[in-house]
Amino acid sequence: MTSGAAWLRVPVGEDAERWITRVGCRRVLFIVHNVTSATRLLDIIPLFHSDVRVQMFATCTGSSPFLAGVPELLAQAGLPVLSWEQAKDTTFDLTVAASYGGELGAVRGKLAVLSHGVGYNKRLATPDTGHRTPDTGRPVFGLAPEWLLEDGRPLATATVLSHPEQLTRLRSACPEAAPTAVLAGDPCYDRILAALPERDRFRRALGVGPGRRLVVVSSTWAPRSLFGGTDDLLPWLLERLAAELPADEYRTTAVLHPNIWYGHGPGQVRAWLDNARRAGLDAIPPLDGWRQALIAADCVLGDHSSVTYYAAAIGIPVVLGAFPQDDLDPHSPVAALGRTAPRLLPRGSLRAQIDRAIAAHDPGRYKELAEQTSSSPGESAVLLRRLFYGLLGLPEPEDHPALLDPLPLPPYLPARVTAPVRVLARHIGTAPPELALVRYAVAGDEPGPSEDPAVQVDTAHTVVDEETRETGRLRLADIVVRYAAADDARLGPPAAWASEALDRYPYCGLVAYVDGPDRCVVRTREGDLVRLSAAADPDGRPDLCDPAVYASALYAWTASGRPLAQAAPEISVRTGATVHRVAVEPLPSAAP
Repeated sequence: MTSGAAWLRVPVGEDAERWITRVGCRRVLFIVHNVTSATRLLDIIPLFHSDVRVQMFATCTGSSPFLAGVPELLAQAGLPVLSWEQAKDTTFDLTVAASYGGELGAVRGKLAVLSHGVGYNKRLATPDTGHRTPDTGRPVFGLAPEWLLEDGRPLATATVLSHPEQLTRLRSACPEAAPTAVLAGDPCYDRILAALPERDRFRRALGVGPGRRLVVVSSTWAPRSLFGGTDDLLPWLLERLAAELPADEYRTTAVLHPNIWYGHGPGQVRAWLDNARRAGLDAIPPLDGWRQALIAADCVLGDHSSVTYYAAAIGIPVVLGAFPQDDLDPHSPVAALGRTAPRLLPRGSLRAQIDRAIAAHDPGRYKELAEQTSSSPGESAVLLRRLFYGLLGLPEPEDHPALLDPLPLPPYLPARVTAPVRVLARHIGTAPPELALVRYAVAGDEPGPSEDPAVQVDTAHTVVDEETRETGRLRLADIVVRYAAADDARLGPPAAWASEALDRYPYCGLVAYVDGPDRCVVRTREGDLVRLSAAADPDGRPDLCDPAVYASALYAWTASGRPLAQAAPEISVRTGATVHRVAVEPLPSAAP
């Protein structure tokens, strides 16, 4: 990606004709600026699939300050990667970019430029493009002459827009580029829309069962974003997510802009989020999974990012933690969202604000904004392929339709809390046995949960994961829990681990070996060995509650002086409004 990078000899190069297998292919070049723009280009690569008349390439301009992650992403795409110098020296039939900047005008070939977000909204400092344009201070990125013109002429053959409102603003800001405008929808939004029926599956993939709410924290990059705010909102938010949201009633994830990940380094981002991650927050990787999390969400805590806007467009309640209106085009739909959505107040209860946003949300609240996301929802594949093949001078393939890849089903990834967990138990009944539990993760130096005097708590205890970083807490734990497969030769069988754990942690009253999504084996200090298994949901699928909850219920039952035998054959456990029916099966002392 630098001027010193080796030039390819095949499928293009000085003597490429000697080495290539398919000759006469039309050349399509995808121009990458950074990971953010590359993700939009990855959306549209399938539009050229199955066409043996087309050879695709990729290159990186090297002009973005956010170059980390680009080589790995291009390698993953599997296309021939040209250095920027070779790309400028090679003739292409079509070039496609999802951002401006760099020497786009130096590329030899028709240029189509797409937005890498939800339209064009942000004001940015005037770019140094190396050519003469009027200086208007902070123009709207992607709509102003500073980005669109070179020596008074449009850079792009086709400026792809997703909605006529963008064309209106383009005509006002840069009338010279207006003739190049093409309305062709939003492929990212279309992939989200197509996957909406998969919402329940996406929720289960994240371990979100009935009665549990998924809260997504979304942030764009830059100092005035939610993640970059200088008003201490982020530390407050990360701390309150664990302190206020019961672990079994809420699931939390973070969707951060790739420029945060690759600008500061993935290791540094994970380090900043460490306490929150140990308390159960999952940071979604910047390339895969964020759209699925958005579809699955019950509420998004966000800012002026495209992710937050997409959430509003599909009817998800949003609460804005940061929203610098003067960084946006006031006529843009994203700015309109900022004038409409509720704001996050650090002085109040986080849980109350989330619950209020969900309860008060009208699914049609952002209908007008949703309509401005794309004027052709579901049609971007057809419109973009028609545009691209028209620029290539080729007829579209007749034997297969224009399609985008469906969003894949993510792997099963339930929340994993390795911070100590404080459990508040309330006894509801004895015939049949029933308890209500509320669990809070306690990470770092955070205080434990503040008990509401209006809520009855009969007993409290602490659960610690054996893999916790805070190993000193294991000596003080009431319950020690381990998550592993039953046949893990390093630990199991469960009964053997349980015996060893009771010896290793002499002050705990019960140990639990979680060997499945809905079951665990526990051993008490008195030597009883018990299998706890949750009844399936009404649809037959396994209960997604953390099985450590069942162990806590049994511990609370016996800690109150009631005999373990009276908990059999079934105990009911409430987490929030959800009831889990748990089978209590005594096992022989040496059972696996």
